Amino acid sequence: MKQPAQASTLADEAYGIIRARILRGEVAIGQVISRRKVAAELGMSFLPVSEAFLRLEFEGLLESRPRAGTRVRIPTREDVEGHYVVREGLEVQAARLFAKMATAEERGELLKLGTRVDAMSAQPEADRAVYLTLHEKLHRRIAECGRCPALCDAIVKTCGLSSSWLCIGGNLSGSHRLHRHQELLEVLAKGDPEKASEAMREHLDWSREWMLERLEPYFRLGEMHGNTYARSAKKRFSVDALEEAAHSATA
Repeated sequence: MKQPAQASTLADEAYGIIRARILRGEVAIGQVISRRKVAAELGMSFLPVSEAFLRLEFEGLLESRPRAGTRVRIPTREDVEGHYVVREGLEVQAARLFAKMATAEERGELLKLGTRVDAMSAQPEADRAVYLTLHEKLHRRIAECGRCPALCDAIVKTCGLSSSWLCIGGNLSGSHRLHRHQELLEVLAKGDPEKASEAMREHLDWSREWMLERLEPYFRLGEMHGNTYARSAKKRFSVDALEEAAHSATA
């Protein structure tokens, strides 16, 4: 039998692998994930994989139903709205602290990172994983430079959900206006806490509206098939199937 410390280490490893697959879009929204299959694939026992699944459910990336299984969570409009209420409470405060506490070197670092994140948003889908990594790093670093570890930890825990939603749908560019992060960091770097707070609030308001628009087909998908835990590729629902059905209904 594995010692508790060893089991915890394996659970952390399983958590990291499964989370990365979800954030990269390798496991589709609504797709059922088997604990036993993942355990066999990773060469682990059922216990650490189950612990990893529970952590991912707590973060909102997975959802389970008795006798149906576990799947990648289908977000609702209420999920997104509530998520951004929480993000505003956390990240507006982080922006305020950044304006007060960040060093000149840190301000320069974040300005460069903001420019890089915006540039990556216009790149092909093959670079999506890099974009997500940089995007999470930017929001984490704003909090870190505010010198409040508890706030930083809370923000890191909220980033995964937004990142999983970014993996959904088409290219990240399109309606995604360029230079959003660069403009945000230019305000934060000036060191005015009030203006920094307002800039972050406006950034999150824009992000929420863009995300709601991006996820609209999935809200409809959830309303139509919210209780379906399809396991086979044939029966698994998709946005393409939803759009095809909608087109047939109006033809």
